[in-house]
Amino acid sequence: MKGILKISFILSFLLLSGGMEIFAQGPNSQRPANGGDNGFQIDTVYSVLPIREDDKMYQIGVWRRIDLREKFNLPLYGTGGLKADGIISQIYKAVVDENAFEIFGDEEFTQPLSISEFQTNFWIAANGDSIFVKDLYYLDFKEDFLFDKHRSEIKFDVKYLEMVMPSETNSNAGQKTIAYIRFKDFYDHFKDHPEAKWINFQNTSKHMPYSQAFDLRLFRSVVRKYTNPDNALIADMIDSDSQNSRLQAYLKSLEFEYDLLEWENTLWEW
Repeated sequence: MKGILKISFILSFLLLSGGMEIFAQGPNSQRPANGGDNGFQIDTVYSVLPIREDDKMYQIGVWRRIDLREKFNLPLYGTGGLKADGIISQIYKAVVDENAFEIFGDEEFTQPLSISEFQTNFWIAANGDSIFVKDLYYLDFKEDFLFDKHRSEIKFDVKYLEMVMPSETNSNAGQKTIAYIRFKDFYDHFKDHPEAKWINFQNTSKHMPYSQAFDLRLFRSVVRKYTNPDNALIADMIDSDSQNSRLQAYLKSLEFEYDLLEWENTLWEW
């Protein structure tokens, strides 16, 4: 009898002092391994979301455009006629005045831009004329729409911002890419910025950082592209000779949005 009690005591001691670890849940996005680096791949360069690649059950790339002139986006556009306190102007100040983050000429971030190159892209139209900040009213971005199977949540994982000069501003010579910015750099810089804010026109005591505005999706955007075999824009999928081709492209982008909603709704039906 004493031998049985002694064995039971030893087993209990092993379980309490470390043996219990064999019954614990393995390392994941919410519970990293005790040793720190759990050996699983996590995007810490472009993403602000600590999601393991192995936890992504579904993922598709989505390219969107924010038109700052739309009523819902005015808190990002800024105030007054010059929009000197808007998001475009604040990004310019962060790059030129504060040298806060790197800027690139391509979405793979292999072509760094100098500040002088950025300034030329920013201020000069195709015909050599200078433009106004208020005329830079497009802000594009690429994100991954994904399902985190560990948290059982849909996530919008923004990867980069693309500053775009509209064709109308660029002397009708076609739109021009000004620069690409890693979203993580943008997010980290502006999350505690004293001046750059999403402006709450209904309650001026409740302005919020751009980082929080993106977290809460406080903008309206239109899908311009999604992952497809031809890497084509939605506008390129439409017959350009047909009437109302722009309207058809817009309707196709809405169709894609509804498909994402339907995918999410169907996910929880079973």
